[in-house]
Amino acid sequence: MPRFTVIVPCFKVQGFLRECLDSVLEQSFHDIELIAVDDRSPDGCGAILDEYAERDPRVTVLHLPENVGLGRARNAGLPHATGDYLFFLDSDDTLTPDALQAVADRLDESGDPDVLVFDYARAYWWGGTRRNVLAHVLAEAGEGTFTAAEHPQILDLLMVVWNKVYSREFVELNGFRFPPGYYEDTPWTFPVMLSARRIVALDRICLNYRQRRQGNILSTTSRKHFDIHEQYERVFAFVDEHPQLWTWRPYLHRKMGEHCLDILSKPDRLPPSDKGEFFRRTAEMFHRHRPEDAQMDGEVALLTGSYAMYQVKRQAARAGREAERRTQQMRGTAAGRVRRCRSRLYARRRPDPDLAVYSACSHRGVLGDPAAIHRTARELAPHIRGVWVVRDPEEAAEAGLLPDDVEHVLPDTPRCLEVMARATYFVNNVNWPGMLTKRPGSVHIQTHQGTPLKYKGADLVDKPGARYGLDVPQMLRRADRWDYSLVANLHSELVWERAYPCHFTSLRTGSPRNDVLVDPPEDAGASFRLRHGIPEDHTVVLYAPTRRDYRRGGHADRVDLARFAADLGAGHTLVVRLHPILATGPARGLGLTELDRRGVLVDATDEPHVEEVMLASDVLVTDYSALMFDYANLDRPIVVHADDWATYTASRGTYFDITAEAPGHVSCTHRELAWLFASGSWRDEESAARRAVFRRRFCTFDDGRAAERVVRTLLLGETVPEPTAEPVAGPDLVASA
Repeated sequence: MPRFTVIVPCFKVQGFLRECLDSVLEQSFHDIELIAVDDRSPDGCGAILDEYAERDPRVTVLHLPENVGLGRARNAGLPHATGDYLFFLDSDDTLTPDALQAVADRLDESGDPDVLVFDYARAYWWGGTRRNVLAHVLAEAGEGTFTAAEHPQILDLLMVVWNKVYSREFVELNGFRFPPGYYEDTPWTFPVMLSARRIVALDRICLNYRQRRQGNILSTTSRKHFDIHEQYERVFAFVDEHPQLWTWRPYLHRKMGEHCLDILSKPDRLPPSDKGEFFRRTAEMFHRHRPEDAQMDGEVALLTGSYAMYQVKRQAARAGREAERRTQQMRGTAAGRVRRCRSRLYARRRPDPDLAVYSACSHRGVLGDPAAIHRTARELAPHIRGVWVVRDPEEAAEAGLLPDDVEHVLPDTPRCLEVMARATYFVNNVNWPGMLTKRPGSVHIQTHQGTPLKYKGADLVDKPGARYGLDVPQMLRRADRWDYSLVANLHSELVWERAYPCHFTSLRTGSPRNDVLVDPPEDAGASFRLRHGIPEDHTVVLYAPTRRDYRRGGHADRVDLARFAADLGAGHTLVVRLHPILATGPARGLGLTELDRRGVLVDATDEPHVEEVMLASDVLVTDYSALMFDYANLDRPIVVHADDWATYTASRGTYFDITAEAPGHVSCTHRELAWLFASGSWRDEESAARRAVFRRRFCTFDDGRAAERVVRTLLLGETVPEPTAEPVAGPDLVASA
């Protein structure tokens, strides 16, 4: 008996069908059967299904004699199902890699619940993806099982059949079947979810929900949308037959009203001549099933009046929104004029020599080189007031990026404009907004964000893919405001002066944020290990990949994390930190979050300070992340996993060949990566020798006093000698420069 029966109904999807079937049959979890139902499709679906059945014994094909629709096509597959769990997959959607393994593990862990709900991502026809905006509902469900009554937010998720798997025993015991119709998911999903005594959530993206350019079947204009009334009648009938579910009547009553009004409000769902009838039928059903304690507020209250009144109120609401939009637009225009007037007014004031403004990573919070400079300035130059520009103070504080004792302002507010107009010192690791005008006497300090391996600035002109959405001329105009550019090595100095051909002075200070790496405290990294439950005697392997310019969204799975963690074996802990740009996208939902929950690895993506993560680790595995240049200061082993080096350098451009001048061993396959750790080669003499060469070249000016050097030189005007190490640069860059 297989673990899963995947039922795939097919009708006019020949262009997508192979991708769907491959996503199931090529899963790492093989204990499955696939029942494909050819719903009398007029295209080549039937032949494609027969082809797959001929070469894979797990595939069973049913050819229906007539077209019966999606729901009854699924029903046709049910009598043939022998799996423990049922998975209804639409034939134009796809499973994500290792999805079934993740579902199987979660089922085993939770003791075979009635229903498992997983996450999904919308996959758009133009290549973009977007994770379900309610993914947090799955995370908040916890690790145990629950009922809908215990976690009602689970019903806020998209109420469809394909984002869940169902115990076949549970389905058969309750006699659940799909009715015919347009909205067949509704009378299946509500009864199933309300009847289930044990539901479990899986906070992992297991399915890509294809968003066709012309929309799905529910986006068409048709009287078939009237089917929603009959389907909700089935839901109410089911509840009436089960007294234990009567408490759900108010919720279902309101849900039905909202659902029907949503259909009515869409301009492309119903013919205009049918909208009045649709409203009347909705209102009749709304009154017929209205519980005594039903709330009649919000939009559903419109169902208590006539269709004419509904139209008037809808038009009034639409007019109100349009008026508000125009008002906001006028306010924005007026605010812009006020900001410009205030800027001109403030520009007449003399700069305050004791005021410094800081920002990092587009106003994300107190972190990076600016944070290190700010901390040191408080000690060495306490008379200089430091103010941070922070985009979202609450979010930054929650993430540990805004200490309580740090003064801050919101971008574009009058207070921010006043502070920036009066400040003498500007410290940032990215460019300030274009509206900022550099004033005589002000000092702009650009710290950058590490040593560059990939192309930056003007060097991106010939890399259209890498500079997509980036205005290079505008970026250079903003860089014209720089007075000083901080560098940690001669390589960076040469790159910044070439990539940003502006009138700044390169300052050989080292990277302030690396001071803690050069001279770490005795308990460095201990709090991170304790917080994540990492045993003291474990070898911590930090995997920190960078984003890819050749992939939309930037995420590419280059390492099988579960397999890598298993290959490391006992006595090791794998810690993963994604690029910050990927932190809120679908990357973590494709398995990282779930692996962290199960204790397979530690997800450190949300850790506010990467320096602490580095200090807690014993070895770094990366691809082309600039983190390797900082990590080299620790003089700990580094492994470069460069399985797509040719593609990466062709799409982004790099200043030198990291595979030839690596800070340690280089792997190009998972087998090579696993062997480096299994054999102990990751920390052998050759690794140490390569790292020593790398450190001499790229850690030249990092001596643990970078922040002090910046403060004394630029804020206090003292003369401080440069680091004593002899600068080293690769001949390739020197020649090109």
